[in-house]
Amino acid sequence: MTDDRLSGLALIAGTCGMIITMSLHPTGRVAADQVEPMIRRLIAVHALALACVPVQFLGTWGLSRRMASPDRLAVVGLVVYTFALLAVMHAAVADGLVTPGLFRQVGASAGTPQAIDGWRMMLRYNFYVNQAYAQVFVAASSVAIVLWSASIWCSRDLARGLGIYGCILGPVTLIALFSGRLNLDVHGFGIVVFGQAAWFIVAGALLWRGGHQVGAAAV
Repeated sequence: MTDDRLSGLALIAGTCGMIITMSLHPTGRVAADQVEPMIRRLIAVHALALACVPVQFLGTWGLSRRMASPDRLAVVGLVVYTFALLAVMHAAVADGLVTPGLFRQVGASAGTPQAIDGWRMMLRYNFYVNQAYAQVFVAASSVAIVLWSASIWCSRDLARGLGIYGCILGPVTLIALFSGRLNLDVHGFGIVVFGQAAWFIVAGALLWRGGHQVGAAAV
């Protein structure tokens, strides 16, 4: 199989995994008897998200190799996106692995209001940590998509329509984030994921149709 096809497959698989994660992510309040099922679901969807991180990196690495050019825009995009993946990995750990433990501690502290308040404070702190990492991911991934899209536009490689979409999507997302209009709860973060998913899936499909052989020169 060609290098382009492997990279395209990785992009599509990693992106689909993120879509599944956001689609199945628990939302809203749950009844007391539904807490444990919700915790198991929370762990499962974030475990999937964590598994998608290296797959997504491999896909974007191949994408950057394909778009290698003297201006190095694609390489810079890969570096920035790697930073974004590290941030979203920490966000997934905080929300999917730390939060379930805190929920269980709150349940185990029933009947001792002081202990419950302490664990709820820890939950709130963990929420802010998760939000901070999510903001870093959204900002860095948006910048990376703009860089890749600019490289597509300048090199005329892949489809220029993809470059146009990325050059619009990235700035719009950044404006919404820094203006405070983008709330990174499950729904807001899901909008970002789905918006970026369209870009990555199309890029993956175009790579699948590409022709560079495995073992092509690395950037």
